[in-house]
Amino acid sequence: VQLQASGGGLVQAGGSLRLSCAASLKIFTIMGWYRQTPGLQRELVATITSRGGANYADPVKERFTISRDNAKNTVFLQMNSLKPEDTAVYYCYAEFGKGFWGPGTLVTVSS
Repeated sequence: VQLQASGGGLVQAGGSLRLSCAASLKIFTIMGWYRQTPGLQRELVATITSRGGANYADPVKERFTISRDNAKNTVFLQMNSLKPEDTAVYYCYAEFGKGFWGPGTLVTVSS
């Protein structure tokens, strides 16, 4: 199983970024994103089921939107109104019996 993430980068506070993660296996029950900053544990950002049910961490509600294209085995994270505290390495996650992690993509939000 391979997860390939893209879309990270540097953006000013208030700006937007869109992350994408393409998976090599088609039938993932859950796909999502986690993030991690140095010295802290990896934390949930958002997840989405194969039927489209989404779950968000409180800090990103109303600003981030997760979606997926099951035909292309891809999950997206649209991040709007970005804040400096959103700066982190973002990891794609996919679950099919067990969890799989993709390589992280760095998101840096400058103030």
